[in-house]
Amino acid sequence: IMNAGTQCCMFLSIFLFISICLGEDYVLDDKTGLGRSFDGIGGLSGGGATSRLLVNYAEPYRSQILDYLFKPKFGASLQILKVEIGGDAQTTDGTEPSHMHYEDDENYFRGYEWWLMKEAKKRNPNITLIGLPWAFPGWVGNGENWPYSFPDITASYVVSWILGAKQYHNLDIDYVGIWNERSFNSKYIKLLRYTLDKSGLERVKIIASDNLWEPISSVVTFDKELQDAVEILGVHYPGTNTLPEALKTGKKLWSSEDYSTFNDNVGGGCWARILNQNYVNGKMTATICWNLVSSYYGDLPFGRDGLMTAKEPWSGNYVVESPIWITAHTTQFTEPGWTYLQTVGHFTHGGSYVALTDERGNLTIITETMTHDHSVCIRPPLPSYDVTAQNVTFHLKGTFASISELQVTEGSFSIELDVDEVYTFTTVRNGQRGSYPDPPPSAPFPKSYKDDFDVSGHPYFSEAPNFADQTGVFEYFTNQTDPGPHVSTLRQVVTQRPVTWVADADQTISVIGDYQWQDLMVSCDIYMESVHTGGVFIAVRVNKGGGVVRSTRGVFLWVYADGTYKVTNDLNGMTVLAEGLSGTRARVWYTLTLTVKGNYASADLNGYSLWKNAVLWEPRHGWAAIGTSSFELAQFDNFAIEALT
Repeated sequence: IMNAGTQCCMFLSIFLFISICLGEDYVLDDKTGLGRSFDGIGGLSGGGATSRLLVNYAEPYRSQILDYLFKPKFGASLQILKVEIGGDAQTTDGTEPSHMHYEDDENYFRGYEWWLMKEAKKRNPNITLIGLPWAFPGWVGNGENWPYSFPDITASYVVSWILGAKQYHNLDIDYVGIWNERSFNSKYIKLLRYTLDKSGLERVKIIASDNLWEPISSVVTFDKELQDAVEILGVHYPGTNTLPEALKTGKKLWSSEDYSTFNDNVGGGCWARILNQNYVNGKMTATICWNLVSSYYGDLPFGRDGLMTAKEPWSGNYVVESPIWITAHTTQFTEPGWTYLQTVGHFTHGGSYVALTDERGNLTIITETMTHDHSVCIRPPLPSYDVTAQNVTFHLKGTFASISELQVTEGSFSIELDVDEVYTFTTVRNGQRGSYPDPPPSAPFPKSYKDDFDVSGHPYFSEAPNFADQTGVFEYFTNQTDPGPHVSTLRQVVTQRPVTWVADADQTISVIGDYQWQDLMVSCDIYMESVHTGGVFIAVRVNKGGGVVRSTRGVFLWVYADGTYKVTNDLNGMTVLAEGLSGTRARVWYTLTLTVKGNYASADLNGYSLWKNAVLWEPRHGWAAIGTSSFELAQFDNFAIEALT
């Protein structure tokens, strides 16, 4: 018997004798047939750079976090990993780099999703892998903010990612989704199926529409070619419900993105309720959590919405939150391919129960009695309902009547269920609450920080540690034509507005540091590559990121290739604090220094004062940042921070 009261996040492995008591009766029986095949519980890395800081953790903490997520019979023991196919655009908490920034460019070592998938496979070779694009490089849309004008290009782009996963990383992608949440396009889905098959990827299945049950359910019913192309009907945040039209298709039904909820105990309750009720109410056989791990700055949108929190690589601190153990209640005692019983459902006095079997004698029963206020998910709204403490008696029938491991008496056992509890009753004996020694204590971002962007020191990813790209992509760059003090730099590489998922800013920006910083000095060497239109900035007190980055404020020091500078109070340059001549031009290295103390800001260019004591009132705190005035090539080197308060 596995027991976890979510109020205190317990996860205990104990075998108990359960006495018979009066209460409601529930039959678990397979003699009338079984339900749908279970496909797994998963996590989603992406939809906005949500695993961004994880790769920056030092060992052993990085491996410990990965074990809590993926190692079987240890922590969450995830059975599915879904990742973003990076598209160079802002997709909630940041940007993820594309494998093809340009039409004639291919690089399958950018970003960290390749690394993450390999780490997941290392721990669980049977884990299911899914790729889904949220956005696309601008060339895919041919200048339009729409990926379906040239669907053959879009399909080839997605398939190239799947082929690259195998060729360069020996990763077999099992499923691919269509463009996330924006449209249902049957022509593209059919073309994607054709392109996969033509490329020898018949085994890769399509999930559609990764949005709503309709219109795809109705269309699939009457379109044989589309029906053959789509393997899974996947929806987002279904509220545990489905539609009759979806059930009539005969397709597998998945909640292909769900949860999105703060990972406190209410979040754990949300997760417990929907893991059971997605099947009880909606016959969904897989549920995938957004997001896998809260490994991004907490003041970005949806802070701490992961299964666990790992957002301090500089300290090594991470927190194993209650959703990890709620996940374990299912994943440690089932496997994809097990089958739900038909005799599952709701308790008379609130809550739900599911039962699964491997059809070889094993049985796992998961119960949850989550109250309304203890299980509210971020979406959709949760109707009112009541749950009370109750005694339940399970009667095991059919092939389960002879089970003795559960301490049954004449094929039955009873238990008293209080509110806000999760129990797992199982014949599987090897689950455990895995643990490591406590990680280091939490600590703020270092007040003194430097990075010379030495490429050789970071083999796992293409971005500089702790920088969180918000518009544009900043990658390590080795200058082959001009060796010298700036041979290894950080380069902004996106030169065309992407096919966006949210409203990317017109300027590119990457943030770093402590959101609570007030008085700060930032310096950086900068290099503009655009002769006539080049412009770069360094900034402090940057107060917004994610999908609202367009409206971020702060203190921005800009220099331009036309020999001018300005200081603005916002990213879009509408509020000018100071401006003048700088003498700057393209293809020359300069050192910029920006200092803010209280209500005053000043800046230096190559050690000489540009201006002093520009007056500002808001914002009072925020991140440091670097960026460019448009989608353009520019380089950065020798970045340094000194936080004064």
